[in-house]
Amino acid sequence: MAKVIMTCGRICSGKSIYAEKLRCEMNAVVLSVDELTLALFNNEAGEMHDTYVERAERYFFEKSVQIVQAGIDVILDWGFWTKAERKYAKEFFGSRNIKSELHYIRIDDALWKERITCRNSLVKAGKISAYYVDEELLRKFALIFEEPEEYEINKIIS
Repeated sequence: MAKVIMTCGRICSGKSIYAEKLRCEMNAVVLSVDELTLALFNNEAGEMHDTYVERAERYFFEKSVQIVQAGIDVILDWGFWTKAERKYAKEFFGSRNIKSELHYIRIDDALWKERITCRNSLVKAGKISAYYVDEELLRKFALIFEEPEEYEINKIIS
C-alpha cells in the first residue's frame, strides 16, 4: 500500500534535497509548495504569498490522496512547522486509511547558517529557483516553527 511522507524541518534545512533523494529511492511523487508557488508567481506573490501557500497545501492534500490511491508513494515537501499542521495532516490521512510518516530533518545551527548562505548565493546568482532567506523571513519562521515531539516523528534525518 502506498503512503505519504511529510518532510519537517526548519526553512533551508534540506527538506527538498531529502525529498528528491526519497523520490529516486522510492519511485515516488514529490509535491512541493515552494516549487509550485515559485513556478506560478516567481518571487512576486507579495502580501498574497501566505494565502497562495495555504491554497497549494490544500490542493496537494487532495491530490496526494488520488496519487496514493493509484498505488504511488507521495512525499509532501513543505515544512510542517507547527504541531497543529502535523496533527491535521495525520488526521487527514488517517481518516482516509492512508499511512503517513513524518520525517524530521534535524540540523545544527552552524550547518543551517551555512546552508542559508549557500542557498542565498545561488539564488542571487540565478542558479536555482528558491526563495531568498533574509532576516525578516528568518524571524517569521523562528516565531512559527515548533520542533516536533518524539511521538510525532517516524524518522529523524541528521
